[in-house]
Amino acid sequence: MEKRDLTKGPVFQAMCLFAMPMIIGNILQQGYNVVDTWVVGHYVGPDALAAVGAAFALMTCLTSVLLGLCMGSGIVFSMCFGRRDMKRLEESICASFLLAGICSAALTGAALLGIDEIIFFMNVPEEIVGMTREYMFLVFFGIPAVAVYNFFGAYLKSLGNSAAPLAFLGVSTALNIAFDLLFVAVLGKGAAGAALATVLSQYASGIGIMAYAFFKNPNIRQAFFSFKIKKDRLKEIANYSVLTCLQQSVMNFGILMVQGLVNSFGTQVMAAFAAAVKIDSFTYMPAQEYANAFSTFIAQNVGAKKPERVFAGIRYAVLTSLSYCLAASVLLWFLAKPLLLIFIDSKETAIVAEGARCLHVIGSFYCGIGCLFLLYGLYRAIGKPMVSVALTVISLGARVGLSYSLAPLASVGIMGIWHSVPIGWFLADLAGILYYRKLKKQGKLLP
Repeated sequence: MEKRDLTKGPVFQAMCLFAMPMIIGNILQQGYNVVDTWVVGHYVGPDALAAVGAAFALMTCLTSVLLGLCMGSGIVFSMCFGRRDMKRLEESICASFLLAGICSAALTGAALLGIDEIIFFMNVPEEIVGMTREYMFLVFFGIPAVAVYNFFGAYLKSLGNSAAPLAFLGVSTALNIAFDLLFVAVLGKGAAGAALATVLSQYASGIGIMAYAFFKNPNIRQAFFSFKIKKDRLKEIANYSVLTCLQQSVMNFGILMVQGLVNSFGTQVMAAFAAAVKIDSFTYMPAQEYANAFSTFIAQNVGAKKPERVFAGIRYAVLTSLSYCLAASVLLWFLAKPLLLIFIDSKETAIVAEGARCLHVIGSFYCGIGCLFLLYGLYRAIGKPMVSVALTVISLGARVGLSYSLAPLASVGIMGIWHSVPIGWFLADLAGILYYRKLKKQGKLLP
C-alpha cells in the first residue's frame, strides 16, 4: 500500500501531491448528486430537480455526523503514524469503527422513521412532497455505505495514501452515471431511480475500499482480528470526533435551515438553488479538500514534533488556497449561466436568472471560505477542535440569522439569503485569525 510520509521532504510539494488525489476524489464524490441533478433535471423536470435538491441538503446534514467522526479519527490516526506508534494506531482503529457503526445505525433508523416530520420541517411544497419522500426513503439506505467508505478513506489518507480512495470513487462514479441513465433515462423511474443509482454506487465504493484496506494493510487486519476496545483510545477518539461531528452537524444544520427558507419561495427558486449549490460545491471544493490535506500534514508533523514544518505548511497553504479562490471567483462570474444550463433547460429563463444571481453573490467571495477551511483544518490538527466548532457557529449563526431577518423584507427578499453567506464566512475568518495570532504570541499554538 502506497504511503506518503508528510514529515519529510519539501513542504509545498508534499502537501500538493497528497492533496491532488483527495481533490479529484471529492469531485467524484460530489458527482453522485450532481449526476442525479443533471439526469433528473433533463429527463424528468423542474419539480423533480427541486425534490432532489431538497433531499441533497438533508442527506448532507445527516452524513455530516459520520464525516465529522471520520475526520476526527483521521487526525488521531495521523498523529499515531507521525509518532510511529502502530499499537496505538490499531487500538484507535477499533474505537473509531465502533463509534462509526453505532452512529451509522442510529442515523439510518432515525431518518427512515422520521421522514414525514423531516419533510414538514423543511417546508417542502405540497406538489413535490410525494416525490421528495420517495427519493429520501431510498437514499437513506446509503448512509451505512457512506460510513464505511469514509472510515476506511480517512484511515488510508492518514497514512498518506490518498490515491486508493480516489480509485474506488472513480469506479463508483462511473457506476452511478450508468445506473442513472438506465433507471431514469431508459426505464423512466424518475427521482426514485436516481436515488437507487446513488445508493448502489455508494455501496460499491464502500465495500471496495474496505476489501482493499484489509488486503493491503496489516494494521487493519490485526486491529479487526483482535478488536479490543480500550477505554483510553475510545475517549481520545471521542474527544476529537465528537467535536468534529458537532462542527459538521452545526454547519449542515444551518444549511438545512437555509434550505427550508429557500423552499418557502416556491419550486422555481428551489430548482435554481439546487442547481446553484451543485456548481458552488464543485467550485469551492478543491479549497475544502486542500484544507483537509493540509490538516493531515499538520497532524503528522505535530505528532513528529516538527514545528518548523508546521509553520511552513501554514504559509504555503494560505498562498495556495487564496490563489485558487481568487481564480475560481473570476471564472464563476463569467461562467455562471453556461454552467446552470447544464442542469436546467434553457427555456426555464427565470430559474436560470435566479441561479446566476445566487452564484454571482456567493462566488465573488470564495477567499472567505477558503480561509475558513484552512482555519478549521488547523485547529483540528493541533488538538483544538472546539475552536473549529466556535468558528462554525459564528459563520452559520450569522448566515441563518441574517437570512431569516432579511429574506422577509420586500425590498430584499431572496437576495438577503445569498448575501448572508459571505458575511458569515468573513466574520468567522476574523475570529479565527485573531485567536491564531493570540495563541502564537503566547507560544500556545502547538501542543
